[in-house]
Amino acid sequence: MDATAKPLRIPPQMAVYAEEHKVFDILQKMVQKLLIDRPEDPIQYLLDHLRKDNDEVPRICVLGPPASGKHTMAKLLCKHLNVTHLTLENLLSSDVSVLVEEALSYKDKGQEIPDALWARLIQERLSKVDCVKRGWVLEGFPRTREQGLLLQMNGSSPDHVVVLEAPDIVLIERNMGKRTDPTTGEVYHTSFDWPDDPAVQRNLVEPEGITEEETGQNLLRYHRNIPGILQIFSNILRQINADQPCMDVLSQVLTFVLSKPRSLAPYTPRILLCGPPGSGRSLQAALLAKRYDLVNISCGQVLKEAVADQTKIGQLIEPYIENAQQVPDNLVLRILADRLSRLECSTNGWVLHGFPRDVEQAGMLSDAGFVPNRVFFLDIPDDVAVERLSLRMTDPVSGERYHSLYKPAPRVEVHKRLQRNPADSEEKVQARLDMYHANADDLEEFYDDIFHVNADQDPYTVSEFIESCVVNPLPKSVPEERPLP
Repeated sequence: MDATAKPLRIPPQMAVYAEEHKVFDILQKMVQKLLIDRPEDPIQYLLDHLRKDNDEVPRICVLGPPASGKHTMAKLLCKHLNVTHLTLENLLSSDVSVLVEEALSYKDKGQEIPDALWARLIQERLSKVDCVKRGWVLEGFPRTREQGLLLQMNGSSPDHVVVLEAPDIVLIERNMGKRTDPTTGEVYHTSFDWPDDPAVQRNLVEPEGITEEETGQNLLRYHRNIPGILQIFSNILRQINADQPCMDVLSQVLTFVLSKPRSLAPYTPRILLCGPPGSGRSLQAALLAKRYDLVNISCGQVLKEAVADQTKIGQLIEPYIENAQQVPDNLVLRILADRLSRLECSTNGWVLHGFPRDVEQAGMLSDAGFVPNRVFFLDIPDDVAVERLSLRMTDPVSGERYHSLYKPAPRVEVHKRLQRNPADSEEKVQARLDMYHANADDLEEFYDDIFHVNADQDPYTVSEFIESCVVNPLPKSVPEERPLP
């Protein structure tokens, strides 16, 4: 980038590279870790942090009252996300260390293990290679506000906190039906999850602490502590109704934990709107541009401006425009590249529509460095598209556009002078629709993480959905199994 050259242009590859490799997120995370851990040697600490390459691994706490399904949900999460399952019980039995021995000494004496010791135990366990590389799900901790603050202070705070909820009467009924297998440690229920194997049935025993009185006391203790926990984890917490089928609960939990927290990293929208003729791309682009100060780039309009300005390339494409012929892709790309690389597009972001129309054009746009970070396909039935376009007319005096059904002319004299664009005849609209459908599937495969939008509804409802997808981070993909070194 040459600051002395005018007009100033920022290479599009800079923003694409920074976003693809999460440059700003990495810097933000490193600064955050430095301020929490305050190492003696910051440079070596940062190098070690980068080698771990674990900023994206799941770090989840699953909380809830007794019998809310914490254990079941934590196991299902670990299975789906391929992460380590941590409970207070296996923290004391995973391996022998000085901290484990100290905690067991309290337990042997019948004393409560101090919160500070629990926090150090968890910190020690989270430093193990399986938790570092794959991530973890911590079940049933923290149980108090003080324990949550200790997790935050020692750098062991989760990225997502799931709190399961259900009415107390439901929880008491669930808890009283619990049975455990002393051999395997598996938990069953007399009503909801009874084993089929008669041998397992005979082996089941009633666990301690499940009477109605004991469950009620535990619920009182939980309700006394949960408000403090909700307060300190308010930004990363989701409360989910556990009084519904297990798979429905899991679906909601997975949707939450796969969502990314809001980042402070710079974000420049690069939005591509695709859709058949009449789907409302121009209107949605105008609404987005107005709301977020984006540059609205209509391919057809940019070509007409080039012709009107009598630029060299505009003179080349003028015969194609005058004869209603398709402008060669290489000339279109040159004009679009010039427009998209201007400073206002690089700093404010852009919304593009009308190009690409097929996968070859999409490849050319990508090769030129202009890669959208949000791609929307506006979907409408063909008959709706034909109705929208074939019945629209324009007032040659005022330039106002009207529609026979949705926006009729206000006066008879205005209606008499309305003119219809020959390109909006039903035959020509259907031909454009057929061309769109012939290329739509390939375009969808070309781009990752596309959004389909039902455009056959109020345009402001469509706009709200598009905006929600623009401002919210893309969800995480389910992590692949990562082998331990």
